[in-house]
Amino acid sequence: MNALQKDLKKLAALAEAAPQPPDPWRLRFHLMPPVGWLNDPNGLCQFGGEYHVFYQYAPFEAEGGIKFWGHYKSRDLLRWEQCPVMLYSDQPYDIHGVYSGSALVQEDGLYLYYTGNVKHAGEYDYIRAGRGHNTVVAYSPDGVTLGWKRLLMENRDYPEGLSCHVRDPKVWEQDGRYYMVQGARTLDDEGVVLVFESDDRLHWRHLNTLRTPEPFGYMWECPDLFALDGHWFLLVSPQGAPGKGAGFENVYACGYFPLDGDFRDRSARLGEFVPLDYGTDFYAPQTFTADGRRLLIGWQGMPDAPYCNPTTARGWQHCLTVPREVRYDKGKLLQRPARELEQLREGAQEYRFDGESTVPLGETAEILLTGECLREVGLGGLTLRHENGRLTMDFPIGGYGRTVRSAPVGKLEKLQILMDTSAVEVFANDGEAVMSARWYPEGERCLTLSGKGTAAVYGMRALEIVRS
Repeated sequence: MNALQKDLKKLAALAEAAPQPPDPWRLRFHLMPPVGWLNDPNGLCQFGGEYHVFYQYAPFEAEGGIKFWGHYKSRDLLRWEQCPVMLYSDQPYDIHGVYSGSALVQEDGLYLYYTGNVKHAGEYDYIRAGRGHNTVVAYSPDGVTLGWKRLLMENRDYPEGLSCHVRDPKVWEQDGRYYMVQGARTLDDEGVVLVFESDDRLHWRHLNTLRTPEPFGYMWECPDLFALDGHWFLLVSPQGAPGKGAGFENVYACGYFPLDGDFRDRSARLGEFVPLDYGTDFYAPQTFTADGRRLLIGWQGMPDAPYCNPTTARGWQHCLTVPREVRYDKGKLLQRPARELEQLREGAQEYRFDGESTVPLGETAEILLTGECLREVGLGGLTLRHENGRLTMDFPIGGYGRTVRSAPVGKLEKLQILMDTSAVEVFANDGEAVMSARWYPEGERCLTLSGKGTAAVYGMRALEIVRS
């Protein structure tokens, strides 16, 4: 441990220990920063019988700042331990931020791969010059304590024709070898994903570059490449994507490409881009395997958004989505809340409605709706409406600048809504379409229903979170 890390640890501990006034918008069943800023989930894995969730964390500023890796761990996704910060920006190659990355589980411990951010002083655009995006690995024998860090690649080690923006390594083991994907921006402002290969986890060589036939945005962030039921998919968060309408209504999109062929072969082709989430607040998701499932967690936020979160005035901002199970069905990826969350349910109430109905709600709830005619659902300031083959989400109250978002849903037969104190996640037709948002209502909440169907309404207990 060097002197800088010692100082940062002391400062982070002081920030987290500072008294916090009561805050009705602190979340009950979503992971959020103890204080300050949170964004991308990082290093998601199951290691030593525990789930590990690292995340981009700036404890000193609610509006961001230099990023570290915060850390939660759990044995069951319900009872969580808030661990000390795992990675600090304490080396010359990551001095301006420990950016996003992934975890590789091995018999001897946990290998954490990330981007070390360096911004050089001077008159630079920080796109083509002035920035260092370094690939770094950190080793932990137990998933909690840091053993060592090592610089693996610098910008000069990446393929030619790239800008300074090469980041977010996702690493996995396959067929006795190690593979890594990283997002990149070319000098021609084209988003691509770089594929690397290694024999020993430390020395990497460029193997392939995945791109679309026509440019699809200028930068692809947070790539994740995986197979599900024998089909391969590339998740990316493209910046500057040219699409319009549903799935492209935010500043940046987030979704996946089906992959045809072997990702290691230059003949591999990406299919049509499919949005993963149609709400106002979803970005940089990452997946991992656990207990035979592929789980996904995303950042329930959006970079550079024109809307805001009033929690910044209370010293914190953003949260992660609940863990989601990802499954393959008829060429598409479907998402649903991890089954463990059902254990948070309490106080079930069931209703039949035909026409207009109103049901009182607490501050948190899970709402299950089924029916042949689900026209409109209100949550007291947030409205879901289905018409003309589209499900829309609107924020008449409490959106803080958020406007209407839409998702293609031909026939709406089921809605599952997870409502937290200041976050909502909506799953239509068993995950055919998902919409996530932050939302800040005030006063009593109620559920208003228009249409014909049945409703099951549960209260939701809070996650148990303890500090280590």
